[in-house]
Amino acid sequence: MGIIVWCVLFAIVIFFAFVATRMAAQNKEDGLHDTGLAIIEFGRAFPTEAIRQLQATENGQAVFVRLHDNKAGFMRNMSRHFSCHLIEPGRVRVVGSETGRGLVIDFLDAPHHNGDFEFASAKEASEVSLWLLGNYIAEPDKDLPLGNISAANKQ
Repeated sequence: MGIIVWCVLFAIVIFFAFVATRMAAQNKEDGLHDTGLAIIEFGRAFPTEAIRQLQATENGQAVFVRLHDNKAGFMRNMSRHFSCHLIEPGRVRVVGSETGRGLVIDFLDAPHHNGDFEFASAKEASEVSLWLLGNYIAEPDKDLPLGNISAANKQ
């Protein structure tokens, strides 16, 4: 009788080990490569914001969101959930990475999201940096002074 109990316990331990390794492998594969999932999750977090464009990082763990009113947002896969936030103007610092295909970003309002974000190409990284650059300038600062009309603004 004792050997049967030990065999059953051993089988249960092996089963739990198998399930745990499968779940760990699934968590590694999960990401934000699926833009539909990113749209749903960001829309759930910010239902009043209209999404204009998405750009995922190369590893799919983060997505940068361009909103309709030229604001920017950010989503990150936190293994069990997705963290979403709007990037306030002037509350982010961006520097190009050494590879040329990424950005080193410091979020002043959410420092736990700081990091290096690599994209599939330099074009994608520059696109996201332009979204963030547009978000750097507060709305009142976007208007040009009346006396300084450049040739590009003359009609």
